[in-house]
Order: sequence, then C-alpha cells, then structure tokens
Amino acid sequence: MSFEPTAAERLARARSDLRIGLPVVMVVGGRAALVAAPEVIAPDRLRAFLSDGDPVLAITHWRAETLKIRVYDGDLARLPLDPETAAADLRALIDPSGDLANPMKGPFFPLRGGDAELHRAAITLAKSARLLPVALVREVEGEGPEIAARHGLTWLDPAAPEGEPLDLAPVSPVVSARLPMSAGDGRLHIFRPPDGGEDHYAIEIGKPDRGAPVLTRLHSACFTGDVLGSLKCDCGPQLNGALAQMAEAGGGLLLYLNQEGRGIGLANKMRAYSLQDQGFDTVEANHRLGFEDDERDFRIGAAILGKMGVRTVRLLTNNPRKVDMLTGCGIEVTERVPLQVGRNPLNAAYLATKAAKSGHLL
Repeated sequence: MSFEPTAAERLARARSDLRIGLPVVMVVGGRAALVAAPEVIAPDRLRAFLSDGDPVLAITHWRAETLKIRVYDGDLARLPLDPETAAADLRALIDPSGDLANPMKGPFFPLRGGDAELHRAAITLAKSARLLPVALVREVEGEGPEIAARHGLTWLDPAAPEGEPLDLAPVSPVVSARLPMSAGDGRLHIFRPPDGGEDHYAIEIGKPDRGAPVLTRLHSACFTGDVLGSLKCDCGPQLNGALAQMAEAGGGLLLYLNQEGRGIGLANKMRAYSLQDQGFDTVEANHRLGFEDDERDFRIGAAILGKMGVRTVRLLTNNPRKVDMLTGCGIEVTERVPLQVGRNPLNAAYLATKAAKSGHLL
C-alpha cells in the first residue's frame, strides 16, 4: 500500500498551508508555479517570493473593476509586482476596507495575452481556503513534485487523476444519533467531504416518508444569525421557522451546510459587513472584496439528499437558484414552499437587495 497523499488529500494540505502563510506549488496544464496568499504571507516570505522570476498578483475582475484596472482575462486580472513591493502596500491593494480612506492606488499595468489558467486556479484555491480571492503567482521551471520536495512544500494539480474536478468529490456519512429538540424528536446526521473541508449536517425531524416528496430546506450556516440572533439578516428566523414547519407537517429534513456568508467564510463576511457600514449593499460589498454575489455550491446538498435516499422534495426556500441547482443534480422539486420570516427594520434594505439583485422571492 502506498502512503502517498491522494489528490484530494493534497488539496486539504494546500488549503491549510495557504491559511498559515506557506506557499504551495500548483501545476496546471504542465506549467508549475509557486502560489501564496498575500493576506497572510509573512514579510520575509513575501520578499523571498518577489525576489526572483516574474511574480504576479492575480485578482478577480470584481476587485479589478473597483480599482479601475483594465481586465483582459475575462474573470480576472494579472498585475506584475515589483520586487520592492511592501507588505503594507500589497495589503492595501487586496483589502477593500481602506479604499475610501486611501483611494489613490496605482497606476496599474495589467498583463495582456498569455494563458491565465494557472492564475484562475490559484484564485479558486484561495477562495476554497476561505481567504480573500487573490493570489501571488510566480511560475517556476521544472516538475511540480520535484519543486515542492526541494522546498518542503505541498504540490497540487487541481484536476484529479481521473480528470474530475476535486470540488465534485462526494460526501460520506460519519454518524447519526437521536436528538430531542424544541421542534420535536429528530436525528442529527454528520457528513464529511474527503478533501478536508468542513462537515455538513442533516437534521431529520420525525420520520419523513422517502416515498413521498420530503419537506426540505438547504440552510447555509450563519453564525451571526443562527447563534447570535443578528438582526442584519433573516437567517435565524428562517432556521427556526423551517424546523417548526417540519414539526407541524409531521416530518422534514433540514440540511445545515457550512457555507458561511454565501460561501465566503465568516472572516470575509465580517469584511463585507464593514463595507456595508460604509454604505455599500450586500452585493456591492461582496464585489468590492472580489467575490461573486453568491459563492455557495448547492450540489453538496443534492449529494447529501442522495445519500439519505431522498429523490423528491418540497423545498422550503425563497431562492429560485436552489430549485434550479437541485433539479440540475437530479433531485425533483415538486413544490417551492415560501419561507418569509424574520423581516425587521434593520434588515429591510438587505432583503430588498436580495430580491432586486439576487432574485429572491420576498
């Protein structure tokens, strides 16, 4: 038996390494590069990273548009970096929290032409590590595994050996146990992805009949709303309201997916909140950070439903995208059941933005 890490295990290592400030070696289409997260890289490592080759900062088109940088690569821009670039200047470039206080940046001369797939993969890796969606990229000569071994780094090829993207790896059941709740008797099921990502949970209320459409909700984790009772969103009331409806209906299934902040993580969600305090709405804040409106992947929910033997659902949601995603994954949605709860004076603008810009039916 070989103890060599699988592609999914290397992905888990790469995410962890990025988060603690270590570079990783990424191989895309036969090209290898050192990739690091500018958000957390230490100043001495940054100097070493910039001291050789042609280092580039890859940013999403949203961040580029905020900084008035021309975008030649569709969904991203590549900015060549000077070897003397200071950590503080780099931080100001990638973190929008100081944009209004320090609006003068540049001039910028983004790269034009050439292949940007390596840089695109590096941004995707940073996102999956719940970091800001930017990446330091420096192409290097040689084979990825050899380069990584020379420096004691993790190497990663974003495509699994079979050619299937790693983000489609299935979840596996870990354990389930009875859980009495205020909403009624139920069971808590734990599911784990094989790539080192966060666990996801299925909360089963009663004993829903798998032979009939199961009353189901895909609920994305919201620490501020679900736990702290935040009034900036409607997540907590939706969580409790969905469980109550399932209890009243005699059974149901709530999938609690660890995709905080529409998939950007709690730290980035708080960055978005700080931008909202400056007057930007929830979508504008995500864009200024460099993210899409919504970075969640509801295929995870479809995979869990399949593992639990559920093929047909009545979906508790105000978001038509969830219906489309489940349907596209082979889960039949016989009915969209509205869940309009939790409106208050402090989240009225947020809900209006979700309706106007994200298509929620509120």
